[in-house]
Amino acid sequence: MPHEALRALLPIAGWSEDEAGAVTFSGGSDPVLPTPFRIGTAAAATLAASGLAAARLWEVRTGRRQRLAVDVRRATASLRSGHYMRLGDGRVSAARNSIMGVYPTRDGRWSYLHCNFPNHRAAALKVLGVAEDRASVARAVASWTAADLEEAIIAAGGAGGMARTRAEWAKHPQAAAIAALPLMEIVRIGDSAPEPLPSGDRPLAGIRVLDLTRVLAGPTCARTLAEHGAEVMKITAAHLPNLGYQEWDTGHGKLSAQLDLREESQVDILRGLVGEAHVFSQGYRPGTLAGRGLAPEDLVRIRPGLVYVSLCAFGHTGPWASRRGFDTVVQTVSGITIRQGECVPGTRPGPSFYPVSAIDYCTGYLMAFGAMVALLRRTREGGSWLVRISLAQVGKWILDLGEVPQAALGDVPAEFTPSELDGWSTVTQTPSGPLRHLKPVVELAETPPYWARPSVPLGYHPPVWP
Repeated sequence: MPHEALRALLPIAGWSEDEAGAVTFSGGSDPVLPTPFRIGTAAAATLAASGLAAARLWEVRTGRRQRLAVDVRRATASLRSGHYMRLGDGRVSAARNSIMGVYPTRDGRWSYLHCNFPNHRAAALKVLGVAEDRASVARAVASWTAADLEEAIIAAGGAGGMARTRAEWAKHPQAAAIAALPLMEIVRIGDSAPEPLPSGDRPLAGIRVLDLTRVLAGPTCARTLAEHGAEVMKITAAHLPNLGYQEWDTGHGKLSAQLDLREESQVDILRGLVGEAHVFSQGYRPGTLAGRGLAPEDLVRIRPGLVYVSLCAFGHTGPWASRRGFDTVVQTVSGITIRQGECVPGTRPGPSFYPVSAIDYCTGYLMAFGAMVALLRRTREGGSWLVRISLAQVGKWILDLGEVPQAALGDVPAEFTPSELDGWSTVTQTPSGPLRHLKPVVELAETPPYWARPSVPLGYHPPVWP
């Protein structure tokens, strides 16, 4: 199954499906964890695609090909890599806010409130008119219809959604807009001369990446580029909320600087960094950066030949194109949580999330794949490139992989064995102490992936390329 899924991804790059033959998959097949969705296949295929792109870049440098291997179980563990970290003597908590979750509504449906970030939590509580108390929230949600609450929370600047079945989602105008899009687009958006890869002894050596993404998918893209040798600078700001454990998880291999893009002088610093970069990755809603002069067409004028990677929640077309969303929101509205609850009932009745962040991480791996494919094209034909993808497009792709038989879910362990996790982990020395975490998954015969820098606190470095 992973080979079949990988072969379906390769045409995105314009590659023959035969390229999948360079990959060896091991570690069995789905179900790896208790979910009907083929998350192991999705993780292994998207990671293999990124590995193939890195191998292609190495071939451009050296003329040498290399084989690669991906373990399906290890790839699946990477979909919740944040859960396997230990900083110093203590585990890094990945606990969600107590208000976040799924609640019954007065019309017999379910509503999901995404409340991990304080601004989204405040929006939900303002709409509901209650204090931060789960019982009070449950009573307030029960007075709403799910559809009305969905719209009210979005209008208030929050995030969440009404739980739909897959059939209901298929009839939604946004689902139709997503179905009309490919999984990912790699589009030439400007002209420039072909650029050879910078010198170096790794697939992405000398490639500079600006990472203006948050949460998981976008930061995973930049982390993946870093594991193949890219020089990555994470850009955030002191006023932006963050979840600490996610920053440790996705910060491997990166510089971390802060710029407040509400100030023009800080935007000018960012433009200066863009002028010396090769890849610019951002995860803001469509059109958000245009007002700051940071849209694709703006930045390729500053830096012809730039690869601009753009991520959003629901795609760049359709009535929900500007709607904020997360992996869990996409799961909720597209039928995943209802189906998960049916197949693997949780401790509470109703819809439930699958046991990993498959949409987030797989999206990140695909973004890295797209960025590397665009860099390869730039070496041959030049040009500036836009790589465009959304969480909802990847969610649809995962659903389209199909489900494992219900009977296969009966005895699936909910966790990996301690010996597996030990073998997949390493310890890195960080400014905050030793961090135990998962190693890169893809095994490349000649250029094994690794992170040359440790995760660091946000804003640890100045906004200057080394």
